[in-house]
Amino acid sequence: MTKTLGLIGAGNIGSALARLAVTAGLDVVLSNSRGPKTLADLLTELGPRARAATPAEAAELCDLVVATIPLGAYDQLPPAALAGKTVIDTMNYYPDRDGHIAELDEGGLTSSALVQRHLADSKVVKAFNNIDFVRLFTLARPAGAPDRSALPIAGDDAEAKAEATALLDVLGYDAVDIGTLAESWRSQPGTPVYVDPYFTAKPAKELNQKEMYGWYVQAPGTSVPADRIRALADSAVRPAPDHA
Repeated sequence: MTKTLGLIGAGNIGSALARLAVTAGLDVVLSNSRGPKTLADLLTELGPRARAATPAEAAELCDLVVATIPLGAYDQLPPAALAGKTVIDTMNYYPDRDGHIAELDEGGLTSSALVQRHLADSKVVKAFNNIDFVRLFTLARPAGAPDRSALPIAGDDAEAKAEATALLDVLGYDAVDIGTLAESWRSQPGTPVYVDPYFTAKPAKELNQKEMYGWYVQAPGTSVPADRIRALADSAVRPAPDHA
């Protein structure tokens, strides 16, 4: 198991993973597109186990790297620096944010397969993409806890999936292997395993945007065990291609 986790992207999911990693005793190398100086506040919070770097430096310094940036910027990930590395892909495709990507709209590729094609010399594993950043942090539990939750993972390389499984375990989650990158659509937005299972209830429909965010941040999470994640992933039906 790696002792130093690299993060390319330090937004909501990246920051939550950094906090979990430091709590678990791992060292963290953080990076984003705006430069190391912009991470000063987060580094102060995380303490001496965390340092800031450029994305290329984070990739080169760590054997296990999490790519957690908007999918529309996936082609900015540094292939040379990530060559030979296991890369955990947390990214989801949101056309309204990322712009339309024809191969994804047409169903020819999953988003993680697109990332794998860009990072041809890396081993990509899909993980951490089906849970929101608040519940990701608050639902983490030690191994053996009766209320431990699980997260789905997908990938084409068995050793890389084993690395991802070990990381999930250290951070507080069980892993459920849902197949190859071609099958990673089973955890994408809109599927049964995406986000909703980790909430105890749904928000009221009449909430405005500010009220919705307040509910979202404060809503309690609920544990989702591995057998439930398996059942939800297995029940997913792939959406018809979007030819917009």
